[in-house]
Order: sequence, then structure tokens, then C-alpha cells
Amino acid sequence: MARRDAATGQGAAKLTRLAITRGHGAVVTDADGNDLIDLAGGIGVLAGGHTPATVVSSLQDQAEQLIHMCAIVASYEPYVAVAEKLNEIVPGEFNKKSVLMNTGAEAVETAVKVSRAYTGRQGVVVFDGAYHGRTNMTMAMTSKFNLFKHGFGPFAPEVYRFAFPNVYRRPHAMSEDQFVDWHIANLDHSFMAIVEPSHVACVVVEPIQGEGGFIPAPARWLQKLRSLCDENGIVFIADEIQSGFGRTGKLFAIEHTGVVPDLTTTAKSLAAGMPLSAVTGKAEIVDAAHPGGLGGTYSGNPLACVAALAAIDQINNLEFLERAAAIGRRLRARLERIQADHPSVVGDVRGVGSMLAMELVNDPDTKEPSMEAAAAITAETTRRGVITIRAGLFSNCVRFLPPLVITDAELDEALDVVETSVASVVAGAVS
Repeated sequence: MARRDAATGQGAAKLTRLAITRGHGAVVTDADGNDLIDLAGGIGVLAGGHTPATVVSSLQDQAEQLIHMCAIVASYEPYVAVAEKLNEIVPGEFNKKSVLMNTGAEAVETAVKVSRAYTGRQGVVVFDGAYHGRTNMTMAMTSKFNLFKHGFGPFAPEVYRFAFPNVYRRPHAMSEDQFVDWHIANLDHSFMAIVEPSHVACVVVEPIQGEGGFIPAPARWLQKLRSLCDENGIVFIADEIQSGFGRTGKLFAIEHTGVVPDLTTTAKSLAAGMPLSAVTGKAEIVDAAHPGGLGGTYSGNPLACVAALAAIDQINNLEFLERAAAIGRRLRARLERIQADHPSVVGDVRGVGSMLAMELVNDPDTKEPSMEAAAAITAETTRRGVITIRAGLFSNCVRFLPPLVITDAELDEALDVVETSVASVVAGAVS
């Protein structure tokens, strides 16, 4: 870690001081030989676990055949096969096409580009608490200014931010239904007061906010947003980069809501840790960009593509998705028990499936965020052999993204550590 500090820029985040040498399934080993249970999952990348056998063998075989060609120069089987597979599995009963990129931010930016080309409009609507990336365009789209944007402007123009219905932080006098009703009505208001619909190329929304604190978008609100997009010729983009590929017990989180996007962005668990992302959706929208307007040197690299094909085969089956849902139920039950034991600090437990978070507060009535408690808990679990990391607009949530190959015994052991760590932090009066 001293060598890393000396050799790399301080702006590249380090959430722990761990140095990892190997990993398999849900367990990693550090440079001192300690085994740790990983509940961070590469920030949502490792739905299939560390070093899944089919991915490893696919990479080994492909490395002997073709490491790089550049899809701009020539075509190769894995590139085409990944696009075909994504067109098959991404939601939507319509003719689909895909564009392959390297990172989630590139996928989001590409989705915006094709939406603008398709509609001839410039405006992009995003939401409070959103995270879409760290490129200049996606920084403009991302919320949480101090951590991700401070000092980096000016940002890309024509980005308009609407309110997002975080039901935990609703006014005390409002029920959840009343709060969602208000936000549904506020969509109409925002499309008048903030930006006119005829100016908007696309709406980009996370079905479950990731960095924002694992906040599910209410289905009724998403359905209203979808209808407004339909009425006004706006492209509806679902950012499934963190919530996709089995994380919620369905292949894509948007499937829980009955809403079908025009475009879906994917990355993270798409390729089991290899750099690959994609935009998949209506063929006429994806095709709107002129030839040469999209692409990159490494986009759709052969190694990343064979990893994605193996990962999709692993994840996209009923048994795997049922197991993901079961992990989520087991995880939620323990987190809710921790909340019940420590209601003065654990203000909320939320999420869908095995994409869950605890929000830490100084006061359960005022809901004043406690980033100190979140930092202390993640540090304590890591010290005790379980990797957890923070999330949330206020950095006051502990997020849980376990590999979906974790055993019940491993999960229970990890959650014993989480429970002990929360109790230790509470006893230390961290605030």
C-alpha cells in the first residue's frame, strides 16, 4: 500500500487498505495470507463470484487464439455472439441491436449520444442521487457533487435534474403512497418548470440507485415516467450497470416494475470482472448514430467478450436467479434483525434481492446521516475479515453486494461479523 500511495495519484479512491493476491467464489486472500469474505463483490461486478471456472477456462482458451484485433478493423466471433446474446436477453419484445464499449460511463454516454442522434434533441433528464460515471458527460449526470465533481468543472451542458422518490426521507406527515403520488405529480411539474419535453432526448434512470444508497425506484413512479416518455417521444434509458445480471433475483432490476426501457446500459457483472459494457435496445435508436460515430480501440475486446458469454450462461438460468433471491432474503432478515437491535443507529434497511444497504443515522427521528458510523462499521468488518464498503448520497450507508455463489455458511459467518461490528461501533458511541 505504501508503494501504491507513492506510485499513483491520490484521487484514485481506496476504500480499504487491503492488498489481495487471489480469490475464488466469495473468499479472497490478502498478501499476509488472511482469508476474507467479500460482501463488496467488486462493487457489483462479481455476481458470478471470483474466478468462476467457466470464465477462467474461456479466457485461457481465447488468449491462445486472439487477444486483440479491434472491432473497428475486423470482426470476430465473440464480439458478434455477445451482441446477439444481449439482444436476446435484454427486456423488450422488439427488434434490438447492441453497441459494445469498455466501461459503464462509456455505455451511459453512448446511450445519450444515440438518443440525441435519434431524436434530434439535446436535453438529458437525470435524478437526485444518481450515479452514472466519471467522464465529463456522466459527471454532469451524476449527483453527489463533493465526492465526484468538486473542482472538475465546467461540466457538459443540457443535463436537467429532477427529484427522485427516496421514501425513507419523506416528510413525517406523508405515507409512502402519498409521497410517491407527490413525486408522480411532480414529474408533470418538472417537465414544465425545469425543461420542456420537446427539448428532451432521453431520460436516464437507475431502477435501483447504486451509489445513491440502493434506493429502489417505486414501480408506479417509473410507470408514469415511461408514459411521459411515450407521450413526448423521449427515449427511456434504464441504467442497469450495478443492478443487472441477477443481482435482484431477476436478470434485470427493471423487470420487477413492469416497465420496458427503450435502451438498457450494462457493465459490471456482464463480463465477470473483464472490462466490457453495452448499450442494448431498439434497433432504430441504436442505428441512429452515423457510421464511425461510435466505438473505441478496446471496445468488445475478444477476452472480455468470451468472459461475458461464460458469465451470462452462468447467471441467466432459473436456478441461479432463485439462489440470488434466496441470498437476498437471508441477507435482509439478518440486516433487519441488526436494525431491530440497534434502531438508534440503523435507520433503514432497503434494496431488492441481494442488492441491499443499511443507512446509518445519528437520530432515527431526524434521520441525520452518520457517515462516521458507516465508515467505522466498514473499517471494523474489514478488520474482522469481512469486506464491506460504503454508499449513499451522504456516504452513510453500508452496501452489500455479495457474490451470488456465496454459501449459506459463508453468508452467515460474514453477517455474524457485521452484527458484531455494528454492536461494537454502537457501544463506542460513534456519531
